Amino acid sequence: MPRVLFDESHGEAWTISLERASTLQPSHPADSSYAAAAAALVGHGLRVGAHREGPLDQAVLAAVDVLVIAHPSESRWEKTDGRSPVFSPAELDAIESWVRRGGGLVVMGETEQDKYGTNLGDLVSRFGITFQSTTVYDYVHQHADNPAWVLGQAGPDRRLVRSDLLARVRQAAFYRSGTLHHDERACTVLRTSANADPAAATLMAASTADLGRVVVLADSDLFGDDCLGDLDHRDLWVDTVTWAAHAALARTGAGAPAAPVLADPAWQDLKREVDALRLLQQPDGSIDTDHHDVPDLRRRVTAIAAAVVALQPRFDHQRAYLAAVRDDLGAWADGGFGRMDFTRALHEFHPELDRRDGAEHLVLFGMYTQNGSPDTRLEALVVRVPWPDWLSELERTRYDNAKFVPVTLVDHTAGYASECAVLFPETFAVAGPVENNFGGIFCDREAERFRRVCAAACDVLGVNLPADAEVLLSSAATSQDAFVLWDLIHDRAHSRGDLPFDPFMIRQRMPYWMYSLEELRCDLTAFREAVRLEEEGVAVARHVQTAILLDRLFRFPVTGTRTRNYDGLGGQLLFGFLHDRGTVRWTDNHLRIDWRGVADAVLDLLEKVEALYRCGIDLPKVRYWMSAHELVSTYVAPAVTSRWADGATGLRSVSEPRAWVDAVVDDEFPLSVFYTQLAPKLAPALAGSPA
Repeated sequence: MPRVLFDESHGEAWTISLERASTLQPSHPADSSYAAAAAALVGHGLRVGAHREGPLDQAVLAAVDVLVIAHPSESRWEKTDGRSPVFSPAELDAIESWVRRGGGLVVMGETEQDKYGTNLGDLVSRFGITFQSTTVYDYVHQHADNPAWVLGQAGPDRRLVRSDLLARVRQAAFYRSGTLHHDERACTVLRTSANADPAAATLMAASTADLGRVVVLADSDLFGDDCLGDLDHRDLWVDTVTWAAHAALARTGAGAPAAPVLADPAWQDLKREVDALRLLQQPDGSIDTDHHDVPDLRRRVTAIAAAVVALQPRFDHQRAYLAAVRDDLGAWADGGFGRMDFTRALHEFHPELDRRDGAEHLVLFGMYTQNGSPDTRLEALVVRVPWPDWLSELERTRYDNAKFVPVTLVDHTAGYASECAVLFPETFAVAGPVENNFGGIFCDREAERFRRVCAAACDVLGVNLPADAEVLLSSAATSQDAFVLWDLIHDRAHSRGDLPFDPFMIRQRMPYWMYSLEELRCDLTAFREAVRLEEEGVAVARHVQTAILLDRLFRFPVTGTRTRNYDGLGGQLLFGFLHDRGTVRWTDNHLRIDWRGVADAVLDLLEKVEALYRCGIDLPKVRYWMSAHELVSTYVAPAVTSRWADGATGLRSVSEPRAWVDAVVDDEFPLSVFYTQLAPKLAPALAGSPA
């Protein structure tokens, strides 16, 4: 967790300690307290501390990611501990050097800044920002009928890197504020209005400096305990510090743990022999022994079995499974290399029973080739289970899902060089019914694909991303955590709630929009739970909401073919609903999301889908399909060739459900103009290889 350090060694007028604030301001401690601001950061997954003794040197700064300096002052002007508000030249150099290496600096000045006896201006000027010693008044844009409490106005060009620091902010007040000036290295986030004195003057500025980020405000009161709850100050504060902490947040958890198995000769032998056999297999997984040397085939199978034996000490928890794998391989060879049958191996393969964080599993099966191909090939994988304590606790106490197994790819044979993100028993080659013991989701692949495609979409569309969304699109660890929790809740949602049909009806003959609604319902259920978890202080929950929103809006609709694309349609429906509500707006060639209202809007769509499910229990099958089509059609226009549109009048004389399904157009709900223009621009990102 990145660490935020509040400097309290240079006569700052603010402290994160309530006890210290009581000493500074006995009659009203809140007027010296940033304790609530510190608590807000902790609630969003940051560590917070204070520096009260000694210089701010490289040793101190090396241990932190964001430095907050809140209004240093001589004690004749503010209630302080009496220490000097002057930073030494060595401290100024150390802070600058640290910022340029990736540190985040947040500085708060005050009205009439020059009088406080601090050289804070010397520090911020190194990043293109200077203090203007004045007091702003505004008799039009004022807060609480006080012209000295001015309402900040959005800067004309405040998008920094990918973030908009005002994405969740509608109003912020500056209480007796000074102003700032900046050069081309910085931009104005908030400024005074045209009616203010001085007019159109910067109140909040931000700058990037090499790898680091700097934010300066001309007032410090808006984040104090008295004012943090006013207007949108809390969101502005959290997003400001999150933006400043980007370098640390983006690298949090970077780099997968070492996997000694990769250097094991037995694993290399196993991969080599499996990849060689794969090239000899026919589409059904068999090998034509009339055209291939049987002794050579047996030698390769024997080598694979020997490699499995050699690897067993690394995977001793899979002893029964590895024995069954060898048996199934031997039976395949003894049977003349016909169709593969790994029934015994599947019966013994139970990754769901060993969900230890970091546990690794060897996976060796005949599998259907990834991405929807009916071909069967031998494949070998090593997967690792991410199962941190927070996830284990949520699964145990709230989202029980005994078969769910998040996995990441450690290594794989050639057939898994795809974007497939699932490891399901039904993809394994077995002769009889599939034993569904587990459901594996490659959360690392899902997260990488999300970052690649959605980051490209946000860049193309100029989306007003909050700072934490920028982190989500940059950090492998953060996005993976989000997908693990999303998948956990989504997966169990298929079996819960008002279910008028088999939730896995994709195996049945139904119009594809029915499965689209089911997948969307489960995603929106995960979204709703994430809203609740965020309210309870689970930091990753906000990232789950953002991941669901952006992936559904931007990646789903333009991924895959237009033949019964049920996931794509779910994304189209979400976009259409939010656009109809005004929560999403495409204006001036930029996509704007109302981040403060988007959660309520998403949950309203979930309510409509759940209402459809409830009424569907009482409807005949075809009538229910029609009701679902009508719901989708409200927000996504059907194809002009649709026979289902306008109440399916052309089909009303047909009583056989099969005929109604046959009447569905492959692309029953084509892409809108928005998506047909977006898709080509995302083509390079969509074609990218998985991590």
